[in-house]
Formats: sequence, C-alpha cells, structure tokens
Amino acid sequence: MTEAKTEAPDLVIVGAGLFGLTIAQQAVEKLGVRVHIIDVRDHIGGNAYSYIDPATGAEIHKYGAHLFHTSNERVWEYVNRFTDFTDYVHRVYATHDGEVYPLPINLGTINQFFHAHYTPAEAKALVEEQAGELAGTDPTNLNDQGISLIGRPLYEAFIKNYTAKQWQTDASELPASIIKRLPVRFNYDNRYFKDTWEGLPEDGYTAWFEKMIDDPRITVSLGTDFFDESQPLNKKALLEAGVPVVYTGPVDRYFDYQLGELKWRTVDFKEVRYDEDDHFGCPVMNFSDADVPYTRAIEFKNFRPDRADEQSHDSTVVWEEYSRFADRDDEPYYPINTDEDKALYAEYKRLAAEEPQVVFGGRLGTYAYYDMDKVINQALIAFDKQVAPLLER
Repeated sequence: MTEAKTEAPDLVIVGAGLFGLTIAQQAVEKLGVRVHIIDVRDHIGGNAYSYIDPATGAEIHKYGAHLFHTSNERVWEYVNRFTDFTDYVHRVYATHDGEVYPLPINLGTINQFFHAHYTPAEAKALVEEQAGELAGTDPTNLNDQGISLIGRPLYEAFIKNYTAKQWQTDASELPASIIKRLPVRFNYDNRYFKDTWEGLPEDGYTAWFEKMIDDPRITVSLGTDFFDESQPLNKKALLEAGVPVVYTGPVDRYFDYQLGELKWRTVDFKEVRYDEDDHFGCPVMNFSDADVPYTRAIEFKNFRPDRADEQSHDSTVVWEEYSRFADRDDEPYYPINTDEDKALYAEYKRLAAEEPQVVFGGRLGTYAYYDMDKVINQALIAFDKQVAPLLER
C-alpha cells in the first residue's frame, strides 16, 4: 500500500472497504491501470478493520464481530490468494432467565428449555402445535409473526425482547415483514453458519486487506473527504476531469440528500475489561431478556483459540453492543428498509444511473446489508460488467 500519489490515477475509488479494495486489486491485475483510493477514515478495510489490543493480545474488530463464511467457490478461491484462514467455526449462545442456551434454536435448545428429552420428530410436532396458536390468521406485526413461526414459548424466550432491543421498538409495533423465517434445527447442530467454508484470516483482517492492495500502482489517501473541495480528488474536480469513479459511500450523501435521507440503524459499543482469562467461554453471548439493555456481548480473544499462547491469561476485553437509530453523523450499519426507504432508494438509484462515469457499490452505495463474501462477489461482478468497460474506453 503506497501513501503518496505520484501520477494522475486512471481510476479513483471512494472508500477503502472490501468492495473498493477488490475493485482496485482487479483493476491493476487485469488492466494494469493506476488506482487511487481515498477514505475519510484513518484506516483501510471499512467496517471489517481490526487491530491488536496491546493489553490482552486480542484482535479487536473495531466495528463489531466480522466472521468470514461463504459457499461461493469463486469468492473462496479469490480470498485465499491473500490470506490463509483458521478452522474457526462460529457458535453463538444466549442467556435467558439466568440460563445459557445454544443458538440457533436446535434440539439442544428445545430440550433444555422444556426440560425434556424429545426426539427430533417429537420436538417438531411440539413446535408445530405451539405455532398453531395463530393458525388461520395473517400476522400483521412481528410479535404475531414470530409466534406463528415457532410458537409463543420459544419466540418470547429468545426472539421477542432481543428483537425489540435491536429496533428500540416493541415487537407488537414492528412489521411482520422483518421476520420472514426463524430457523429451528431438529438436531443438535449448533454451528451458526451453514456455508461450505468459514474461518478467520490467520494474520488478521488488516493484514489481509493490505496484501490485496500491495502494488505500486495502487495508492491510498486516508482522512480524505470526497466532498471536500480543498483536496484535489474531490467529487466536483473528478467529474469535471472525466475520471472514472467507484463510489462506496452513502448514495444519498452523494446527491447531497436532495430527495431526503435513507434511514439506518447503528451500533454503540461499551468496552468492559475483566481481570480473568475468559469471561464468557465463547466469542458471542446474546442476551435475550428485556432487563439487559444490550443485545449481545463479544469476547474477542475467543475468536482466536489458535492464538492462546500470544494472548493474556490475566485479562480479557468484552464489548457490549447497543442498537439504536442512526443520525446523519453516525456510522450506518443496517438499512431499515421500510417501504418508504425502498421507494426513496429506487429514486436515488435512478439518479445514480445518470452518472455515466460513476459506479456505485458496497453497502452504503446500494443501501443494502451484505455479508463480506457477498460484497466481494458483487465487486468482482461489478468490475467485469461496469468498471472494466469504463476503463477500456
């Protein structure tokens, strides 16, 4: 990664997240062009950026837990060019009413919750019976939708209050469309993801991202605002010069919010340190009850049991996660995607289509939530279909 810009770039990428980094890597590899990346933050990697906590040796995911998983062979082969992955398998647990249960809801969760020893068939029949409480109705809110999917007992224990905390809204006041389905496994499989491959980058996320753009034809300017006309690679100057741009910032911000603001949710983190080797015994603990104000806690050192010898055994760091509606100056995490938001994004998408030298991508540029592998896949496709034709003109 080169900080200094020595020649005029053939392509400017706004945002050093996975979408932008993938486009940059593909552009220099396939077309040999000069690429300059700018980012308003002081680091590359977007929300997947990580760093080592000096006190514990844990790799901290600055914007919340990021776990790589995919069933896309093209993406898996691509990312393995830049990093090896650990054999980490993600498992999540939930604390409810003073007791810890495995998630997603599976046969172990069900038998523990009902103090029973149901067979898979018996557990399935029980859930179907309990979900039948609202048979013949058309749920109009999240509360009724949840009950109709998995029955009242399991829904109220593990979903209702957790979701209410996520949305800062009582479940009876949330639309049913938020929950399309609730997975219940009628076996003891508590592997969280069902993808073919998963793991964490062996040397950390930042080392992976640095390797992606380790080419003298890729230069980077951090702490640089695309909309700041006092710096040369600003929106107005680039458009006037006809330089192709890949924009991964908020799509409504690009158009100066002229149609209105798209709504997002954000996350706040409260750091807690404990003078002990291991506090939760797992990387992620959900808190399903309303009397705990945060949704979950992340204990970072437990993502990397392979690095136990490099981490402190006398202290550990935990981040408690609080969800709320985002203001304009907050980090946007999850699009709210109401019908009004979807209609507004459709209008912005029409405006974006009228920008011939700009390719919009990533979460913020397309008002969508993507897992990391989906972002990379979208970037690979966007390079072939949109970016390369711009550069080959």
